[in-house]
Amino acid sequence: MKKILNYLFEHKTFSREAAKDILISISKGMFNESELAAFMTVYLMRSITIDELLGFRDALLELCVPVNLNGYDVLDIVGTGGDAKNTFNISTLSCFVVAGAGAKVAKHGNYGVSSVSGASNVMELVGYKFKNDDGKLRTELEDSGICFLHAPLFHPALKHVAGIRRQLGIRTFFNMLGPLVNPALAKHQLIGVYSLEMARVYNYLFQQTDKQFVIVHSLDGYDEISLTADTKVITNKGEQDWTPEQLGKRKVHQEDIYGGNSTEEAAKIFMKILKGEGTWAQNSVVFANAAMGLYSLGKYNSYEDCFAAAVESLESGSAHNAFKKLIALQS
Repeated sequence: MKKILNYLFEHKTFSREAAKDILISISKGMFNESELAAFMTVYLMRSITIDELLGFRDALLELCVPVNLNGYDVLDIVGTGGDAKNTFNISTLSCFVVAGAGAKVAKHGNYGVSSVSGASNVMELVGYKFKNDDGKLRTELEDSGICFLHAPLFHPALKHVAGIRRQLGIRTFFNMLGPLVNPALAKHQLIGVYSLEMARVYNYLFQQTDKQFVIVHSLDGYDEISLTADTKVITNKGEQDWTPEQLGKRKVHQEDIYGGNSTEEAAKIFMKILKGEGTWAQNSVVFANAAMGLYSLGKYNSYEDCFAAAVESLESGSAHNAFKKLIALQS
């Protein structure tokens, strides 16, 4: 690691292959915590290059536990995290709304690092049991429309950095990798990012694939559609700025989408919204993100149709029913 760090301290960058080799070495436990913390800190002080990001992604996908979902055309809704905004679990709720609308969702998530409650925190608290068994995951997808892929079970390389990430409590390049390494290789994806720079990077990467994608960044810093400001929306076809009124009928305030002070409080907010008892502002943000997820599927004529489908899913109880079916399978 000393050689790697000295190379980075000279403001040099790694090739795609070299970056892949480094992350494979990390996965083998070849470096101590101090070395790994120093390595991650470098990428807080300078931007990661596309080749480095691709190399790290290549390593994680090569080492990951694969998931076979029998040809299901699945969607993932995921944020990079790291925006330090502490919202409620908008992406995870949106996944259940999308499932309630009839789409298939393979949600990739992890414990929160820079937020109070990540997707895995809330899913665990509401009764979901993490697994990497193909058969069980397929059953969940078939019966409820959604399955959850807890990242550490599919990416063993992450176990060597999990503790350090928690101790640092700030975003690292691993936040950037999360949306790129869904083990189900979702063909459709809504990705929320914390900066315009990352939006450009993801756009470049995804344009080289056959993935149908939507990248969103709230221009006041959220890694999702927050409805607190205009949102940059980037798709396979181009990009544009959408107003809160276009996306969710009207603007909301930052305090309206606060996620609570603990994982338990976050789980209570999650269940309240899922049961159709959320505030107008909370529901609108979920509708907007779910609608954009449905939009990425390309099966609706317009965003307005997607929004109407999201509203119907939550208000009819379909989203909650998808959740109840999923939890009923956790035996």
